[in-house]
Amino acid sequence: MTNIVVPDKTVLITTDVFDTLLLRSIRSETSRIDIAERMFSRSLRDHGHDVSSDLLIRARRSAQKLAFLAMGRSTIPQEVRLADIVARQLAILGLPAGFADMRLRMEVEVEMQSLSANRTLADRLRQERQKGRRIVAVSDTTLSTEQVATLIRHFHGDLVDAVYASADHGCTKHRGEFFDVVAAAEGVAAGDMFHIGDDPRADVAVPATLGIATCHVPRPRALAYVRKLNAAAVMLRRKAARNRPAVRTGPSVSVPMEIADSAHAFGRAVFGPIMAEMSLLIWLYGVEAQRSGQAPLLFCMRGGMGMRLAFDRTVARLALPQDVTTRLLYVSRLIAARSAILQESPSALAEIGYEFRDQPMSMVARALGGRSYTLPDAWSQPFDGPTFLDLLNSPTGDDILDDIMQQDALFARHLDDVCAGAHRVILCDTGLYGSTLRLLSDGFPDKRFEGLQIARVNYKRQSTSHFPRLTGLFVEGHGYNPFDAPTVVLRFWHLIESVFEPDLPSVRHFSKSTDGLVSTNSKHPDGNAEDMFGALMRGALSYIDDLPAVAGGAQAMADAGPAWVRLRKAILRPDANDLRILSVGSRSIDFGRDDKVDLNSATTGLSKLEILTTLKGAFWREGVISRHFPILKHVILPVLEMTQTAKSLFAVRRGSGGSADAVPRTASQEPAPPFHTAKEPLV
Repeated sequence: MTNIVVPDKTVLITTDVFDTLLLRSIRSETSRIDIAERMFSRSLRDHGHDVSSDLLIRARRSAQKLAFLAMGRSTIPQEVRLADIVARQLAILGLPAGFADMRLRMEVEVEMQSLSANRTLADRLRQERQKGRRIVAVSDTTLSTEQVATLIRHFHGDLVDAVYASADHGCTKHRGEFFDVVAAAEGVAAGDMFHIGDDPRADVAVPATLGIATCHVPRPRALAYVRKLNAAAVMLRRKAARNRPAVRTGPSVSVPMEIADSAHAFGRAVFGPIMAEMSLLIWLYGVEAQRSGQAPLLFCMRGGMGMRLAFDRTVARLALPQDVTTRLLYVSRLIAARSAILQESPSALAEIGYEFRDQPMSMVARALGGRSYTLPDAWSQPFDGPTFLDLLNSPTGDDILDDIMQQDALFARHLDDVCAGAHRVILCDTGLYGSTLRLLSDGFPDKRFEGLQIARVNYKRQSTSHFPRLTGLFVEGHGYNPFDAPTVVLRFWHLIESVFEPDLPSVRHFSKSTDGLVSTNSKHPDGNAEDMFGALMRGALSYIDDLPAVAGGAQAMADAGPAWVRLRKAILRPDANDLRILSVGSRSIDFGRDDKVDLNSATTGLSKLEILTTLKGAFWREGVISRHFPILKHVILPVLEMTQTAKSLFAVRRGSGGSADAVPRTASQEPAPPFHTAKEPLV
């Protein structure tokens, strides 16, 4: 540390902790968590709770990942706390909260095993301390101040005069405000401080902008690569464990998968655990988001209605803290596009162009305005964004614009009602691209929208500027990856939509009754909401309702891994029973249009050769092959799977994370006739 030159005027020296004052070994965070959760699993077993370490790891990683995502999207400075992560981990697994202290002690114990003292730096700091300078430790960490102080004392005794941990102060070095907090607490000016650390941004660039002198003490670059290899080895083991039946915490409540011979039974055995785990992930994100203020979960019609039903049932059944407000948001891409087009949003023009490519602008006017208009020939041109805006703002577009503004005003009132004054809004929907989030963000710039979806995929090949605010709970990538079971939903996305969507039309228009209340064409009737869903959803809800009140979350997470494997088999290698159960009928094209695509009749009247030559345009290729080639499927399906595996490996080498050819089929993509002729998406 001979390169440390402390300015003469320095009064306070601040030092980073991890990989600066305390040096980490090659053991990655992934490995440290793995070790600690294995210790925790053994201790729980001694206390009568048989929970596998793999289940504990999944719960911990999910709680941590979603906490950081939610925190990172907050405009209010805050930091994720390990105590909160552990409390949520225990909550979703149904374990007593009293075990939190034990788990936190294990975290510190594993840290001690994975750290070593930077004695060279410590000796230099002691020299500076003898000169009368105060030495304090400042760390961006989820650990508490006391936990960090314990680690420093273990390796360095009373080297530092004070410890500042970001978890206890709700701010970070990365953002910069933490240095202001330390300066105020120590009663010194920024110009009288000197900071030492290994992170080029948090420990050098950021404090330098505040007028703090700095010294960069980086670790060897090779160390980062070795840690990544260490983490990869642990993750490979976890991947294999996730798809094995985990240790049960009680009797199974799902139907054995080998006898799930009806839609209800399949929904219970397969979609039940998946929906329960989905609900736990939403809850984990939501509770962290509430720390920065009111942030309601708005479940977007139509698919969001099924998601909310599963979420509310899961939270109630497992008695999770009701810290999250949930409401239905009556919205669709059409509704959101109206709001965005009034702002002349480029995103709205891109979305409309995607939906109505090669279609006349009069058709767009009819969709956005909600009725037919008598328009001059200029509106008969194929859609073009700038031209459409010019026409809309011309006298010939007055009636259309008035109708759009009236509808938008009613929707804005509905949005205000469900937001109840909240500025931060979390949209929950099935997926894929997040058009609704993108459009609402442009249409209502005074609100901050972020989103949770089952899957997030840029199948439209458009801008991903909204993706940093959009989380795919199970899938984030470019397409199907045979090494990641949940990505199988992209091989038959219409199945997912059909499960979560009720038997209701998409939201198209709003109206105001004589008593001033706003209603919509998609308002569901009074009665049991469950009755509006199919047998797969009803079966899934029955699974959730029958989860044990104690450790039900652990049961659901244990069942979810095998459930994904069973769903992958049903989609990629369907037998006659799977074909019958997973059959999806007609799907609406929507966006203000009445057209539908019948997925079952797409191959009616075609010869075997025509089916094969147009297979790429199928919504569910494996289903078509299995239905029409019951013998040859045993050859064709393995070849198709091997092809996708090869493409996925190639995509991983390129860094895209999945097979580009395996993106989900939606009714918007140009098909290979004669499977279907609709060009517009269903998502």
